[in-house]
Amino acid sequence: MSGAHNDVSGTVEGPSIQAGAVYGGIRIGGADADGGPRSPWQLPPRVRMADRAAELELLERFRTRAMEEDGRTLVAVSGLGGVGKTVLSLAWLHRLRPHFPDGQLYADLGAESTGGPVGPAEVLGRFLRGLGVTPERIPQAVDERLALYRSLTAQRRLVVLLDDALTAAQVRPLLPSGRSVTAVTSRWRLPGLSVDGCCPVHLEPLDTEAAVELLASTLDDDRVDNEPDQARTLVDLCARLPLAVRVAGARLAARPRRPLTTMVRALTEERGRLAALAIEGDHNVRATLDLSYQELPEAARRLYRLLGLYPGPTFGSGVAAAVLGGSAQTQGDASTVLDLLLDANLISDVGGERFRFHELVRLHAAARAEEDETAEVREAAVRRVFDHLLASATNAEAAIDPHHRSLPRTLGPEPVEAEEFGEDGVGALEWLEEELANLMAVVRRARHLGLPTVTWQLVDAMWPLFTRHKHYDFWRTAHEEGLAAARECDDLAAQCRMLTSGGLGELDMARHTRALEMFEQAALLFRQQGDRLGHARTHNYRGLAHQGLGQLDEAVGAFELAAAECPRWNDPRAGGLARLNLADVAVSRGRLEDAADHADTARRILLEHGDPYNAARAATLLGRADLGRGRLDSAGVHLESALATFRRMTAGFETARALEGLAELAQRREKLQLARERYREALELYTALGVPAAEAARERLEQLQGPPTG
Repeated sequence: MSGAHNDVSGTVEGPSIQAGAVYGGIRIGGADADGGPRSPWQLPPRVRMADRAAELELLERFRTRAMEEDGRTLVAVSGLGGVGKTVLSLAWLHRLRPHFPDGQLYADLGAESTGGPVGPAEVLGRFLRGLGVTPERIPQAVDERLALYRSLTAQRRLVVLLDDALTAAQVRPLLPSGRSVTAVTSRWRLPGLSVDGCCPVHLEPLDTEAAVELLASTLDDDRVDNEPDQARTLVDLCARLPLAVRVAGARLAARPRRPLTTMVRALTEERGRLAALAIEGDHNVRATLDLSYQELPEAARRLYRLLGLYPGPTFGSGVAAAVLGGSAQTQGDASTVLDLLLDANLISDVGGERFRFHELVRLHAAARAEEDETAEVREAAVRRVFDHLLASATNAEAAIDPHHRSLPRTLGPEPVEAEEFGEDGVGALEWLEEELANLMAVVRRARHLGLPTVTWQLVDAMWPLFTRHKHYDFWRTAHEEGLAAARECDDLAAQCRMLTSGGLGELDMARHTRALEMFEQAALLFRQQGDRLGHARTHNYRGLAHQGLGQLDEAVGAFELAAAECPRWNDPRAGGLARLNLADVAVSRGRLEDAADHADTARRILLEHGDPYNAARAATLLGRADLGRGRLDSAGVHLESALATFRRMTAGFETARALEGLAELAQRREKLQLARERYREALELYTALGVPAAEAARERLEQLQGPPTG
């Protein structure tokens, strides 16, 4: 197919959609069970809230007025860390669910995270996926993502929570269109949002009585009533910040016979500690967290401080077990200790047996690790958790794409417990998707911690996720980090892998010139190493780049070299893919005898080497060549065979191509009703994918019966 590229290597299992290009705001697979548009429900669960009746009334009053004017509501809730900004926003937005039936979007913008603020492009990608846009259809350019996001939200009634923002500029591209409600939380006041009609709400610490009421509700006994003066002193020592009050209350609730006086005395003695966490205004909060830490069992204290070293935003029992290490430590033990931290309000439940730190608490945990563990212990804990993720991702890679030839993995000296996956690869792909943010956090961090091998090897293991779910921003970022890490290791084989895998991502994004540059760099490195097979494979890659650039003579020359040299150096399947690519070019040029020869050879080779998907692509090309040569019976056999395979794999684009071939065959046989049915189904698939081929299918159908209805 001239000027476009669709190339899938390996065995494709489960649902698959393939398209040459995507335009507009078509949703693929984005429907709920009732057939309507997908409604995301991403808000975290609400938690116990102190008395914020005045603030809730203000928010609701502003919303009512805004809905009467232009329909859009934007509020910004600011205040100290731990003052309850997110809790207030969640309480308000959850109440609005009956009035906003089209869903809830949530993003942590990471203003206070160690990895720095999250960029708008990444958040827009998440929101578009939440709204039903499949990853491969998400535009690359931020302005195109923004346009699609605004189109999808224009007719919806949504609530959006943008948590922990740094600036108005970070927030503005994420505001939805239509009659939606957006709440922004930040430690900073964001006056820049005033031009967007924002209602600012600044939260101060609770007044003493409200803080005492929160303490009493946390304890759920009569100690506050019995010691009212001590209760007031205690909440004042907590700076009347809800986070600190809840932590102190959780500790007291675990010791129902301990009087408040004991806590007051201990907290008074601890004031001024933890200078390393010099966050203005939070001194008493730090003392509260330190006391809570001291009263944990040692196993929980150790997990708490070591988890503070973990760079990912969320974690579960697998990460917890890895960070603890030790052959006697099981995942079940880690789950028990996580429950202790949850009961102490030191971690938050984000659903699905996964947890996160409040950023202030994470800083405290990391500081305790610095104080209570040696550098050697800290480094070993980080290596264990990185190895857990690397080994688990490698297992997922093997389950999903057995044809992907993984380079050796280099793990640390300690035993590694990794996730295991079934042979079908479905659970493996779900795991990679769920862990994407954590894997990327390790990719960004490992090289800077002196572990460059972890960086490039983890990127290599994430390959099946990138090829199937695209995630183009992460694909590019990961391979840039991976290439830098491979160069730091002076590992030429790793550099070649990062260049070719990253180049295929550029090719998939239609950046053919950049892809060609990367493939040529890899070819030079392969030649320097004397790796003849690696060099032979780059001919295929370079041919695809030339084909995408419309340089068909150069593409044919490169594919011919790959077809000859890959089998010579023990990779006949790569040679079969080269034959497939040659057939594609030959069909586009009308050289049907050459196309049939190449397609037939490719199909045979790919079937022999366990690649039924690409073998079916070869069968489609063979059927098209036979149609052109008037061999109708043979064309029918090949196209029906390809169609059956693609239907089984739910490969929409290739299914439509096979259907078009069969429609043409029916038309040639003067079976016009069958031809119309085939064209109509192909048109539906192309339209769902949003690809240009839909227009040609529509024209053919109109020639047979006029414009399709519906």
